[in-house]
Amino acid sequence: MPEKPPHNKPGGSRGSETGTVTYLDSTLWRQLLAADSDEEFYSVWLALQARMIEGVYAGIVVLGSPDTGPFAPVALWPRGSTSPGNLVGIAEKILQEKKGVVSRSEASGEGASPDKVNINVGYPIRVEGRVHGTAAFEISPRAQDELQTVMRQVQWGLAWVENWILRRNLHGGSRIQERVTAALDLAAVALQEEKFKAAASSLVTQIASRLDSDRVSLGFSRRKHVRIHALSHTAQFKKQMNLVRAIGTAMTESIDQAAPLIYPDGDGTSQHVLRAHAELSSQQGDASICTVPFLDGAGRGYGALTMERSADRPFDQYDADLFDAVAALAGPILEEKRKNDRWLIFKAGDSFRAMAGKVLGRGHLVAKLVTAAILLVVLFFTFAEGNYRITAKTIIEGSIQRAVVAPYDGFIHEAHVRAGDTVVEGQVLCSLDDRDMRLERLRWESQREQFLRQYREAMAEGNRANVKILREQISQAEAQMALLDEQLTRARMAAPFAGIVVTGDLSQSLGSPVQRGQVLFEVAPLEKYRLKMRVDEREIEQVQVGQKGVLILNSLPEEPMTLTVQKMTPVSAAEEGKNFFIVEAGLEEVSDRLRPGMEGFGKISVDRRKLIWIWTHELIDWVKLWVWSWWP
Repeated sequence: MPEKPPHNKPGGSRGSETGTVTYLDSTLWRQLLAADSDEEFYSVWLALQARMIEGVYAGIVVLGSPDTGPFAPVALWPRGSTSPGNLVGIAEKILQEKKGVVSRSEASGEGASPDKVNINVGYPIRVEGRVHGTAAFEISPRAQDELQTVMRQVQWGLAWVENWILRRNLHGGSRIQERVTAALDLAAVALQEEKFKAAASSLVTQIASRLDSDRVSLGFSRRKHVRIHALSHTAQFKKQMNLVRAIGTAMTESIDQAAPLIYPDGDGTSQHVLRAHAELSSQQGDASICTVPFLDGAGRGYGALTMERSADRPFDQYDADLFDAVAALAGPILEEKRKNDRWLIFKAGDSFRAMAGKVLGRGHLVAKLVTAAILLVVLFFTFAEGNYRITAKTIIEGSIQRAVVAPYDGFIHEAHVRAGDTVVEGQVLCSLDDRDMRLERLRWESQREQFLRQYREAMAEGNRANVKILREQISQAEAQMALLDEQLTRARMAAPFAGIVVTGDLSQSLGSPVQRGQVLFEVAPLEKYRLKMRVDEREIEQVQVGQKGVLILNSLPEEPMTLTVQKMTPVSAAEEGKNFFIVEAGLEEVSDRLRPGMEGFGKISVDRRKLIWIWTHELIDWVKLWVWSWWP
């Protein structure tokens, strides 16, 4: 009697009873591993695939000479079938196009419903880049995402067929035969364990023992990072965080490039990036590293195996091919086991259904009230919006600020103003003691008169040499007098424009010495101001030139003022453990009560957003940053 197809619910979950039976059917797996003929191997392989894929009505394996053919069926499912039905057509199409095909056809397989349109899926069998045949299945209709899962399962399963063909075709090569045998044996180790952790630990330990590796690590991708699940000969490895992080980075490097990586690269011809492998090797005393990724049907990596040896035993291409074969066979098995061990999601589903029964059923008034309150809160925060404004500490400065400095070394003689006083243009702010300079000028003036008298006597005597010397001495004296005259005029320092004295009080420093260039006063205009706003670095990206806002000063809380963002500077400042960026803004209307140095808080209006986001985005960003900083 032909073997009847499993009439499972089409499109069912891989975690259903049938999927579990597939991995626990040790009889079929033993037959697959012990097969010594093509007919037996392909028949058992088809039976396993039919059990792994739900809703299978018929299956076929077609083989022939690589690329050229002719091709002919070598196995049919259900066993005992004599007609491949619609699968011949899709097999021919696959061999012609040399790629996976999904098509619809009228039901024809045994057990298929005659009034429905079924789906045919298939994928070519490639070995070393050449098409040796194809495998195709007739299945029940299902959704697009479930069809992708079926196609991926077919691709995973074909790894067994490809390794079988490779082993049969290259039976005379001892090393290749050893590679295929080792890959199948190690994949069987992963199949023997029921739980994922046990399977992963057994696999890496067997790989390390059989393939002469000092340490073997296994990891799977998780949110763009690789989590290490097993290390050979090690049950607990959490304390070795630096090692685990380095291995995970090396695995990520291989997964991102979707290729096996060997470090060191013996011939130096590799085009792949090996930076993470070099760091891991350096940490482990220049060890040899080989990493092979687990790839799905679309070529995307979802995990990896990393092997380590001492530097005197480097990995070669044969080792990489062997590890790659192990990864191709064991990777899908471990991935399925890992997914099947995630029971918490089912418990969460049961809890949700129980709560729904209390809310929708009789009684349980408290549960109903709590649920209603939660729904009202959710609805409020779903639709309620508000103005999103960025608050920043703000200080008022003059639009320009002119410094009045000492023109030369001297002493304070008079001080007419101090900080806070208003001044007009040209008003004297202070003056320096000029008595020494006046005495110095008198000395040079007397010296000049003496030189002039000597000059006239030399002219009368006709002494040309003395005339020339005395002429230069007279010019020197006149230059010194001119310099002293200029310094005397600058001894009285005046305001450069009308405004307010921002800094400087010399009333308590009369007679004190000052040095040339020392700042004595700073003057700012009263009619023009600019605002310096300290915006938190976490919100600076929301600020744009031209945005409006409101300023409230500490000294004028009853008088809000409208501001406009004018400039964003790349200057940062640290205060109270936080970093701020300086944003410059201007006031639309200037009050005569404003003074430079006033402080307050400005709020820049960004746009309207959900209230829940406005109130919680800072906390959410902090949690994200904290989690990322601790994420391996």
